[in-house]
Amino acid sequence: MQFLSDSHGCDGWQGEMAGRIRAFDWSGTDLGPLETWPASLCNTVQLMLASPLPMVMLWGHAGYMIYNDAYSRFAGGRHPYLLGVPVELGWPEVADFNRHVVDTCLAGGTLEYRNKDLVLLRDGVPEDVWLDLYYSPVANDAGVPAGVMAMVVETTELVLSERLRQAAEDAYRADNERVRLALNAGALLGSFVWDVRNNVLSADERFARTFSFSPDQDLTNLPQHIAEAHIHPDDRPWVQECVENSVRTGEPYNAEYRVIRADGSHLWVLASGCCEFDERGQPYRFPGVLIDIHERKTAEESLLKFTRNLEQRVADEVEARLNAEEQLRQSQKLEAIGGLTGGVAHDFNNLLQVIAGNLHLLARHEPNNANVQRRVSASLAAVERGAKLSSQLLAFARRQPLSPAVCDPRKIFEGVGELLQRALGETIQIDVQLPEEPWHINVDRNQLENAILNLAINARDAMKGEGTIVLGAANTSLDRAFCAGKGIVPGDFVRVSVSDSGVGIAPHMLEQVFEPFFTTKADGQGTGLGLSMVFGFVKQSGGHVEIDSQIGEGTRVRLYFPRSLRPLIDETPGVRRQQAGGNETILVVEDNEAVRTSAVELLREEGYRVLIAANGDAAMQMLLEGARVDLIFTDVVMPGLIKSSDLAAWAKVQMPPVAVLFTSGHTRDIISRNHQLSPDTHLLGKPYGPEALLQMIRAVLSA
Repeated sequence: MQFLSDSHGCDGWQGEMAGRIRAFDWSGTDLGPLETWPASLCNTVQLMLASPLPMVMLWGHAGYMIYNDAYSRFAGGRHPYLLGVPVELGWPEVADFNRHVVDTCLAGGTLEYRNKDLVLLRDGVPEDVWLDLYYSPVANDAGVPAGVMAMVVETTELVLSERLRQAAEDAYRADNERVRLALNAGALLGSFVWDVRNNVLSADERFARTFSFSPDQDLTNLPQHIAEAHIHPDDRPWVQECVENSVRTGEPYNAEYRVIRADGSHLWVLASGCCEFDERGQPYRFPGVLIDIHERKTAEESLLKFTRNLEQRVADEVEARLNAEEQLRQSQKLEAIGGLTGGVAHDFNNLLQVIAGNLHLLARHEPNNANVQRRVSASLAAVERGAKLSSQLLAFARRQPLSPAVCDPRKIFEGVGELLQRALGETIQIDVQLPEEPWHINVDRNQLENAILNLAINARDAMKGEGTIVLGAANTSLDRAFCAGKGIVPGDFVRVSVSDSGVGIAPHMLEQVFEPFFTTKADGQGTGLGLSMVFGFVKQSGGHVEIDSQIGEGTRVRLYFPRSLRPLIDETPGVRRQQAGGNETILVVEDNEAVRTSAVELLREEGYRVLIAANGDAAMQMLLEGARVDLIFTDVVMPGLIKSSDLAAWAKVQMPPVAVLFTSGHTRDIISRNHQLSPDTHLLGKPYGPEALLQMIRAVLSA
């Protein structure tokens, strides 16, 4: 570390964060411009920057944050936005904890926490973390505490590892205890003595019970033929051979065999003993014990069966692994394409929203100008076509917000039947095949009907307008082998299928049919988005889609949706009434200036009071400073530290709660997992018209 005693104390700082600290405008904070910092503060920052441990200094009552390179890695996506930010705003989810820290240390105290459990937002998702935290006051040149030095060491991995280790130790102790109890209970089934000279067998009570001797039998004179009769016939020659060998040679006797019990089952035992000889070398006594080895032998038999099939199982596993890897490669390719198309569609929707917003405002301002109205109508029709294209791209990218509900497949086929017949024409016959009681599925009904319509139109085109299309649904259970590499788990599914007898698809094209803009039709006869939209919808619904085809024989597309055990919900539509404007206060949070301007102008024309924020950080600052609003109208994806989900979380805990309406060109997991909206989440998709915006705002405010 370089120290420059003849220049400003901050000149000796080194590292990435040193450059960021120098470049930051500190004049708006309690620290003041960098060149006015006292030497004590500069030296403290220099020591912090040199530390390999994550360290952050909180200066002043607000706790303005200055940190080193190691802390920037701990901060993750919040870096570099945390620099110079008050700690309560930088970490809002633990604001009370940090307020206590700052107040304590500025009063001269210190704090220490070992494996402190905190819930932090990471990428908008709450996550349990464990930290070692050390806080101490930092004095100014006058010796008065003016800041807090914090050392932050994340111990999450260590805590989780310790828990796993403790669980393993507990399991090990439990196993040992079971072994000890088994030994105490006694695996010993009894003992016996065979008087070789007199050929008399004597034993204890447990031995007699094992061989099913009569309870009143004299244990000092047991008939040997009863014991021999209860040895499994296949094992008797082996037992006799072991006994004769021990009597002849004096070697220990150890014979494993099966004893037939009274109920007809068998018990594996180990008879162990040795023959004793007199001074003349003649056998005269044969003592031994009987040990229960049934559990071990059962395990050995299971292991033997397993090893016999091991080679075949390995071959099956290798084949399944290769298939799964191929499925994974295909999935990753489609996922990469989906990410690209989703991003393009998001930006495209923002552009369409700017165009649509200004067109609608122009039409409202020139109600009596026929030329303006005609051109605006033509332009809005083009916007709608662009929005439909964007919606198809978002469906493939799995960014289309879904509203799933429990559905009966029969109702779906009944609802789509008339529409299909009109769309396909009279020369196409439709054969619907449904089970008597199809299982329920949890899907977005409108999207599923669109998917069936898309597949049916493709089938019609493949048959050149004549023939029979088979639509079907079937209950099916999928096993682990089928689900490997497909992104679904084994269980009950409903299979929806659309089959035709058309020209078919060449094998080399089947791997590409789900990619956007790929089509087997002639130029000008298809967009190539139908199957990609179906693929994205099914995957987003937690299902799987397969297609198989033979040239000249036709094509079959099968959609698999997980079975839902929840009951059907009555979805009788209510009467929707056009809502008028209001005088409430709305906070508009939108980073796109053109989109923001058109929305604000429309809302103000309707009589609303409008506050404006260019991002979530500015919006949160306004709300924390006391701005009173009735509704937050926010874009989903914005730059900055504060996300739209953070604004929604803040709004939910207010008394009373503040209404929130999201808008976006496409959603991300920041709103909901897999883009399936929860019932209390309100989303207005871009591009939207003035009627849709005003109606949605009234509906959310009324709710």
